[in-house]
Amino acid sequence: MWLVLTVVMTLGSGCAMSPPENVDNACAIFDQRGGLFNNWQRYAKNTEKEFGVPVPILMATIYQESRFQPRARPPRTKLLGFIPWRRPSNAFGYPQALNSTWDWYQEATGKSFARRSKFKDAVHFVGWYHDQSHRRNGIAKTDAYNLYLAYYAGHGGYARGTYRNNRGMLNSAARVASMAQTYDSQLRGCGRR
Repeated sequence: MWLVLTVVMTLGSGCAMSPPENVDNACAIFDQRGGLFNNWQRYAKNTEKEFGVPVPILMATIYQESRFQPRARPPRTKLLGFIPWRRPSNAFGYPQALNSTWDWYQEATGKSFARRSKFKDAVHFVGWYHDQSHRRNGIAKTDAYNLYLAYYAGHGGYARGTYRNNRGMLNSAARVASMAQTYDSQLRGCGRR
């Protein structure tokens, strides 16, 4: 009985709809979500191989967007300062992708059943979007800072420089670049890079 339970838990490791326990450590994330059928490191590496965007940048983008919360949404605005009201956008899931951008991704990749609340699909989306930023805006696939600015502002917004006077956007991009460096160092330290 214990053997069967152990095997089931190992095979399905990471199936829960909760974030990993230590989202600040890439090695811990991959250890916790290293199941046979739901292996986050394998998904991230496959995305890196397909699009050329390094795993630490993929992971840092998701960290910034949702802290690995599968059903994350922007907080509701307040009516009269205290009544929960509408959300500022329809961003959702690990990548905080807007409905229209997710629809574009599904159509462009043929992944019509992809879900923003599924890590495998979310990390693929992030890699695909960063690849689009490289193609449309000439951003190096290793430039976490500018890739995130284009992710946040959109390709058109990035091209127009809408981020230049937006301190919040610039700070977010700096956090992504810093987290990408941290994740890279951690993954090298635990032999996963």
